[in-house]
Amino acid sequence: YTYVSGHIKGAVCWNWHIDFQDPIRRDIPGPQAFEQLLGRSGIDNETTVILYGDKNNWFAAYAFWLLKYYGHKDVRLMNGGRKKWIAEGRPLTTESVQPEPAVYRVQTTNPAVRATRHQIFQGLDQPDTVFIDTRAPKEFSGEMVAPDDLPQEGAMRGGHLPGALNITWGQAVFEDGTFKPARDLRQIYTAHNVTPDKNVIVYCRIGERSSHSWFVLHYLLGYPQVSNYDGSWAEWGNLIDAPIER
Repeated sequence: YTYVSGHIKGAVCWNWHIDFQDPIRRDIPGPQAFEQLLGRSGIDNETTVILYGDKNNWFAAYAFWLLKYYGHKDVRLMNGGRKKWIAEGRPLTTESVQPEPAVYRVQTTNPAVRATRHQIFQGLDQPDTVFIDTRAPKEFSGEMVAPDDLPQEGAMRGGHLPGALNITWGQAVFEDGTFKPARDLRQIYTAHNVTPDKNVIVYCRIGERSSHSWFVLHYLLGYPQVSNYDGSWAEWGNLIDAPIER
């Protein structure tokens, strides 16, 4: 793991495959599992949580989205992630971390930040709903079903949601992984007629790249109605009788 090879001093490791997925239901962790994760990480309901990771914060953004789904108040995303931290010559450590356990209780959930397949079906016929596919163009076209550096598996069919716009997550960041200014970000979306009055649903393959775009739209640009379809193409590409375009 990258964490083992070097991390910011005091950082706790969260693994997307282990900590953010229910292995039986193929779903996000339930409230009890989420409480246990945060509690053993030394986090209570008032803790400020700062997230960072590799791949320009894809999975850190997913963690941010999950914490907001479960109503955590103070969550931050470290601009530029691990990539920028290393580029600036900042220190890393391989020391293991054993935080003092805390008590965490899920007090509310925020389902508005999450889109399900049922909402996708409903949105297909709604003119005020916009689907944004944040994957690479070859994934959008159906030529590939995963990024080119990964095995081409996980979906029976390639393509995209009917009417979806292909606005890749990477358009929002500079080479060093930091976010572009708000005026530039706004232009990226308004050029495609994605405006704040729309109901915006973002998706990718497994929900991590779309979490990055969800963060941009909702937190950096202030769009009020943005949800992340975390089932994404891994779900939709395998559904029977679900329409797609290529």
